[in-house]
Amino acid sequence: MEEYAIRVKDVTKMYKLFSRNRDRLRDAFGLSRKKLYKEHFALHNLSFDVHRGETVGIIGTNGAGKSTILKIITGVLTPTSGEVEINGRISALLELGAGFNPEYTGLENVYLNGTMMGFTHEEIDKKLDGILSFADIGDFIHQPVKTYSSGMFVRLAFALAINIDPEILIVDEALSVGDAFFQAKCYQKFEDFKKDGKTILFVSHDLSSVSRYCDRVILLNKGVKLAEGKPKDMIDLYKKLMVHQVDADAILSGDADIHSTTGQKSLSNGDSKASDGDDWKSHFTINPSINEYGDGTAEIIDFAVRDENGMLTTSIMKGSTFQIQSKVKFLKDVNNPIFTYTIKNLKGDSLTGTNTMFEKVNVGDVKEGSTYVATFTQEMNLQGGEYLLSISCTGFNNGEFQVFHRLYDVLNLTVVSDKNTVGIFDMNSKAEVAEVKD
Repeated sequence: MEEYAIRVKDVTKMYKLFSRNRDRLRDAFGLSRKKLYKEHFALHNLSFDVHRGETVGIIGTNGAGKSTILKIITGVLTPTSGEVEINGRISALLELGAGFNPEYTGLENVYLNGTMMGFTHEEIDKKLDGILSFADIGDFIHQPVKTYSSGMFVRLAFALAINIDPEILIVDEALSVGDAFFQAKCYQKFEDFKKDGKTILFVSHDLSSVSRYCDRVILLNKGVKLAEGKPKDMIDLYKKLMVHQVDADAILSGDADIHSTTGQKSLSNGDSKASDGDDWKSHFTINPSINEYGDGTAEIIDFAVRDENGMLTTSIMKGSTFQIQSKVKFLKDVNNPIFTYTIKNLKGDSLTGTNTMFEKVNVGDVKEGSTYVATFTQEMNLQGGEYLLSISCTGFNNGEFQVFHRLYDVLNLTVVSDKNTVGIFDMNSKAEVAEVKD
């Protein structure tokens, strides 16, 4: 017989949205025969199972219902209909420190929250050294938590939640807390949980972590389970969903499978002109604080990032081939314009980039009114993480360098990786270790 740690059966969560407060009161007291509210379904007939010892990820766009289902599973919320079965002791990393009393010391809050989780005073005593060692906040443990910095607060809350030896761990975007050293401890603890065969339900926008840790992934869309399967397949589908290159309704109705897209085009055919229409940039979320300038000689009228399958996306798998494209309309005659791109980290440090001059591509004389597309094809060897893309068109006029049009930090790039190395890029090393015998 299959053993389930978590079973979600036809769970629906509906919220009543009232346009006026008095309508809320009338509805609460049953003073109106007609419906005074709009129904909003955060979840609709959601069903899935999590097996014992499995690490399952839940991904989806904002508003997909990810946090809602976790709160229902942990008992924070009650479903409108449906049921959830839990087989094992749960520890949830949702709203860290939500049960802390600011007037109590850190130590008093440990015992208070431990008791709320169902532990006796003696059981907490046995776990205390591990909790305090993990939190590493020193003598502040004896001070009221209202005096803590935000970093100390989440360290203690995380240490308490992670060190109570649960059978099921529920995680909602809670691994990236504290400084880099504390984050490393959090991820190591997460690895230990997996090695110990614990059951983990993991919600995150960090697709690299989802790819690295999860055995199976569930993709939610507007409160409905769109699909579930291997991490790579679900991440690919999520990327299509983000840029409107998949018909979610068709998948749910069975009229399309998870591999179907609109406007998909392979990189291998060498044609830089897109088959998905002229307006590539409408598929992307553009930086609202973009730094844009130029002398008006040319205008970047469109741009795109494409994965190894030619799909428009800002999520690129590490080690895969991808393209950066810019479409430029020239408003004046130009000799040999230069097309460029730069990838920076979130601190603004330039990490890599190139241009048509470096790549020895001579465009030649360009006439006013003409439009050109520059396509850069390369392998993604940056570590998993978040980056910023800048593109520009520049050139020389009588020996003087000119910026025709530049878009700084126009897009956010996400590199998805299931294996990182030290530093900012991967040299694709092959490691061997052999015993030397006498």
